[in-house]
Amino acid sequence: MEQDKALVVFQGKKIRRTWFNNEWWFAAVDIIAAITESKDPAGYLKDMRRRDEGFAEGWGQIATPLLIDTVGGKQSVNCVSVKGAFRLIQSVPSPKAEPFKLWLAQVGYERVQEIENPELAQKRMKEIYKQKGYSDDWIEKRVRGIAIRDELTDEWKKRKVETDKEFAILTAEISKATFGMTPSEYQKLKGLKKENLRDHMNDLELIFTMLGERVTTEITRTKDAQEFDECSEAAKEGGEVAGNAKKDAERKIGKPITTSQNYLEGQEKGKRKQIEKKPE
Repeated sequence: MEQDKALVVFQGKKIRRTWFNNEWWFAAVDIIAAITESKDPAGYLKDMRRRDEGFAEGWGQIATPLLIDTVGGKQSVNCVSVKGAFRLIQSVPSPKAEPFKLWLAQVGYERVQEIENPELAQKRMKEIYKQKGYSDDWIEKRVRGIAIRDELTDEWKKRKVETDKEFAILTAEISKATFGMTPSEYQKLKGLKKENLRDHMNDLELIFTMLGERVTTEITRTKDAQEFDECSEAAKEGGEVAGNAKKDAERKIGKPITTSQNYLEGQEKGKRKQIEKKPE
């Protein structure tokens, strides 16, 4: 999927969208404007939420404020995923609702398929990484790491750790104990800005990241940690296990595991060295 196409058109109406959580999210007000012909789509949306109590109560699960490009620059706009857009359309009595559903299914076709069959999402993700130049071995570790991460965050949610800020703090605790750095500090080491840190880790960095998070999950369950404070202690302990294992590995191999180099750069340098060593 091309992530740079942030604007799509339905019957002459522009629908803004943004890439978030590995899928397209659409500006809710643009959807209303496209299917209702309202001169005040923002007001229409507010009135709709007032009329439909069930819809209003679930609005926080349907829409998420995300930064969208506007005439005045980037602004926070309520956006909906493909799934949320279908829910939004259900509350709008419009002859354009059905054509819009067909259009939405087309522009979000891959995501609709993935909702029904999650294995397709994993397959597509592997293909994207392969196109970027990652090896099959690295991709398998990255995919496994995502599964381990999801298992950990699901465990946190069960224990009343709910906000993104809390997730970030707990993740930083694991990283600090494992690598001696928070994720933001790690990003600076690698010269990254908004890029995904884990996409720039080498095999060993990924392995110890997984170890810290997997052990944290087990400690959290074993101790039946509840809420943020107890989960924070479990995160530190899980990170310490991975950190100790990392130090032992570094002693054995004689060099640091953490590196300022990102994976793809390392691959390219390795290829160049092999070419230079080839006899003429």
